[in-house]
Amino acid sequence: MVSQFFGIVSKVAKLEVRTDDDWCDRLCHRYTTIVLVIFAIVVSTKQYVGDPITCWCPAHFTSQHVQYTDDVCWISNTYYHPMHDPVPRENEPRDFEVTYYQWVPMFLLIQAVLFYIPNMLWHVFNDKAGVNIHNIIDAASILAQVYSESREKTMKYLLRHMDRYLDSNREYRNNCIIRIKQFLSQNCCMICGKRYGNYLIVLYLVIKLFYLANVIGQLFLLNAFLGTRYNMYGFSVLRDLVNGSDWQTSEIFPRVTLCSFKIRALGNVQRHTVQCVLPINLFNEKIYIFIWFWYVFVAVSVLGNFLQWFWHSFRVARIRYIKKHLKVMDRITGEADKKLFQKFTERYLRQDGYLILRLISKNVSDLVVAEVIAGLWDNYKRNRPMTLRGGTDDESNI
Repeated sequence: MVSQFFGIVSKVAKLEVRTDDDWCDRLCHRYTTIVLVIFAIVVSTKQYVGDPITCWCPAHFTSQHVQYTDDVCWISNTYYHPMHDPVPRENEPRDFEVTYYQWVPMFLLIQAVLFYIPNMLWHVFNDKAGVNIHNIIDAASILAQVYSESREKTMKYLLRHMDRYLDSNREYRNNCIIRIKQFLSQNCCMICGKRYGNYLIVLYLVIKLFYLANVIGQLFLLNAFLGTRYNMYGFSVLRDLVNGSDWQTSEIFPRVTLCSFKIRALGNVQRHTVQCVLPINLFNEKIYIFIWFWYVFVAVSVLGNFLQWFWHSFRVARIRYIKKHLKVMDRITGEADKKLFQKFTERYLRQDGYLILRLISKNVSDLVVAEVIAGLWDNYKRNRPMTLRGGTDDESNI
C-alpha cells in the first residue's frame, strides 16, 4: 500500500507542467490548489486517525453509551451556546448550529477544483487557436540556456511556429466596416476573433476575470457553508488582535459545543444534552483564518494583474514595448524602418503576437524576447511582399 502511494506520487511529480501563463495565474491554479489539497489531507487525517469530538457524558453512561454519544453528536451536528446562559430546551431556539465540520475536507477539495477550472478553460480554448504557446515558451527557455548550433535550430523553429500562426489568421478585405472593426480590435479589444488578431488576448483577459470572480465568489460561498459572515472574518480577527481580545474564542469555530439527542429506554424517549469538545475546530479555525487572508491576497493580486494586462492590450503599450526591444537590437535605423514598424506591429504581430511575446518575457527573460522580436522583424522585412497576402503593402490595406 505504501509503495503504491509513493509510486503514484512519483508519477505525479514527473507530469509536465505547462508554462503558458504568468505568475498570477499559477498563484491561483497551482499554489492555491496545492495549499487547499494539503489542508484537506490534514483535516482528513485528524478526522479519521484522531478523535474529532469528545463529549462529557453523565456518570451512569457505560463505555458503549459514551461511544454512541460521540458518534451521534458527530453525525447529527452540535450547536454553540454561551457558557453563562441556560441550556435551551427542546423547542427553544439555538444560537448557532455547527453543521460544517464533517464536510470540511470535501469542501476544501471542491475549493481546489474551482481554482483549477479557469486554467482548464484557458488550455482548452487556447489549443483551439492554432498555436501552442507552451511549446513556444519551452523553445524560448532552451534559447536562454543553449549556446550552440541547436540554439539556431530552436530559434528557427520558434520563429516559424509564430510566423505560421501570425500569418494564417488574417482578414484583408478593404471596406469601411472592416476598417472600423480593425480599429476597435486593435485599440480596445471590443471585437474578438482570430482574424482580428486578438483572440488570445481577449481569452486571456476573460480567464483572469474568471480567476477574480472565483476567489471573490468563494469568500461568499463560505458564508453559506460556515453559516456566518465569513467574508468579514479576517477583519474581526484583526480587530480582536488590536483590542487585545481573545480572538481564539470564535463563534464560527467553537471548541466547546452542546449536543442534544434522544434515547429510547424501557419504552420511553429520554432527551440528553451533553457538552462536547471539537478538537477538529482547532485546525479548522487556523486553516480558515489563513484561507481568508490568502484569498484577499490572491484577489488583490489578480485584480492588479488584470488591470496591468488590460493596459497592455492597448495599442500605445504594445507599440512602446515592441519599439523598445527593436531599438535594443539595433533594428530600426532609418525612416523606412520607422514606416515599416507601424505595419509590423499592427498588421503582423497584432495583439495575439504581443501576448505571446509578453508571456515569453514573464516565463523566460527580456533578452530572449528581444532576440525573438528581432528575428520576426528580419523575417518580415525579408518576406514583406509575401507576408501581406494579395501583393505589396500598398495593396493590402486593412
